[in-house]
Amino acid sequence: MLDTSARLLRLLSLLQTPRSWPGSELAERLGVSGRTVRNDIDRLRELGYPVDATRGSTGGYRLGAGAAMPPLLLDDEEAVAVTIALRTAAQGAVPGTEETSLRALGKLEQVLPSRLRRRVRALTAYTVAVSTDRPAPAVSAEVLTVLVSACRDRERLRFDYLDHAGSPTRRVVEPYRAVNWGQRWYLVAWDVEREDWRTFRVDRIRPRTPTGPRFAPREPPGGDVSAYVSQRVSSAAWRYRARVVVHAPAAAVIERINPAVGTVEAVDADSCVLVTGADSVQTLAVYLGMLDFDFDVTEPAELVAHLHRLTDRYARSTPPAP
Repeated sequence: MLDTSARLLRLLSLLQTPRSWPGSELAERLGVSGRTVRNDIDRLRELGYPVDATRGSTGGYRLGAGAAMPPLLLDDEEAVAVTIALRTAAQGAVPGTEETSLRALGKLEQVLPSRLRRRVRALTAYTVAVSTDRPAPAVSAEVLTVLVSACRDRERLRFDYLDHAGSPTRRVVEPYRAVNWGQRWYLVAWDVEREDWRTFRVDRIRPRTPTGPRFAPREPPGGDVSAYVSQRVSSAAWRYRARVVVHAPAAAVIERINPAVGTVEAVDADSCVLVTGADSVQTLAVYLGMLDFDFDVTEPAELVAHLHRLTDRYARSTPPAP
């Protein structure tokens, strides 16, 4: 049987998982009686841990939210994961959180066992990030917090927004999710005035307070908000667009197409339409060639002309077929 201190730490570790624990299950896990579990719960409460209890067949004990955050118990993998995440944040993943991340990182590394500190230092010493060619747009941690709070509380959000051309607009939206893609953050929201889903770059948003009334949640666009963002953001940068008939089942083409490259619409069991685009016809031709399926394309004219040039070039570059 564990002594009292070790048992309390074990009990606290169990309660920190996001579920309710029946007293009988806790007693079995700890090898003690139900009365001892109740006494240990009282001891944790005296130490400042807010342990909630509910009755009934689905009731039990769980750790609630208190006025101050009590110490956390992390297993080895969790401690390493949190340390790596804090290092990433300290390097400016979200501007404005660097100093806070460094403080938290210092506290965590101070109490890491030597075996874990060695793993973390190895990861730091032998991993390298490739710097981007362009600086990441600055995203305020305060603005990001306002946006996700409005998403959580389902409150309408008013903000000033700079569009792609740099023109200011005023928006009223029902925010759904903040999405991180690469070095940028995007807000996916229902635009109240335009009555449609929109994607907004967070670094161009200036929230206005207070937030508006609560709203009823809607089904996310396309059922997959991350795919929606990647497709919308990519298509916004397309200079050339093409609608291509592919002579293959839609499911087979979808397996080879990233949502950022295009969308696939089934025509029948043996063909589909690929809506795609790129900033150059050369890139578009690469996408189509990688499909490894027969296809028909009639526009844009620049793409058709480039495919003719490729056809002639490839024919000149290879010997005649036997």
